[in-house]
Amino acid sequence: MTRLGHRRFDAAVRRQVARWDAVHPWQKIIDAVFTACADPAGVPALRHGTLERVALLLADWRDTQARLADTETRMVTVLGELGLTELATSITGLSAVGAASILAETGDPARFTSGRALAGHAGLAPRQKSSGSYTGRTRTTGQGRPALRLAAWRAVWGALKSNPVYAARLAHLTSREHNKLSTGQAHAALAAALLRHLHAIITTGQRWDPAVAAGGRPGQILIAA
Repeated sequence: MTRLGHRRFDAAVRRQVARWDAVHPWQKIIDAVFTACADPAGVPALRHGTLERVALLLADWRDTQARLADTETRMVTVLGELGLTELATSITGLSAVGAASILAETGDPARFTSGRALAGHAGLAPRQKSSGSYTGRTRTTGQGRPALRLAAWRAVWGALKSNPVYAARLAHLTSREHNKLSTGQAHAALAAALLRHLHAIITTGQRWDPAVAAGGRPGQILIAA
């Protein structure tokens, strides 16, 4: 490896990394591996075994990625067979995989009396800490189904990139003067909102309306101040 020289080693690594569908190899890691292999300290004879273990770990990772992709494909297929793909993904930024992951944990949303009940099932319902005359900050209960909570959390992270309603809500929650939330708390609040919205559109059969989600009337064009 060291006989290649740093430049040829770098090029060889980038060729191999491209086979793993990587787009931007991390230069610091490439440099660190080359430095470690060229270092005369330690036991050079054992380095081949170390690299072999790395190769085995990468093979396991690739196999896991392939099985995950297969599972996601089958989940999205089921979502389509239920006729829910177009409806669920009408929520801007919510992918079919994200919706399918949530619904795999909730089952039929209609079994919940309301969107708030669904959020409570995930442990994302608000709970205010109070004692006597003291009222503390509102937090989520943290009870319910952890897997559903995680699915909603991941889905809202993806939706935030392209959903202006959620992005505006995040900015408001983290900047308001009264009961300002941390970024993590705000994400939890948005995850709960996503569950409520998903419950509403599936149980009513109506597509997501950003005006309603932002607190306006159906079809209303909201102009930010």
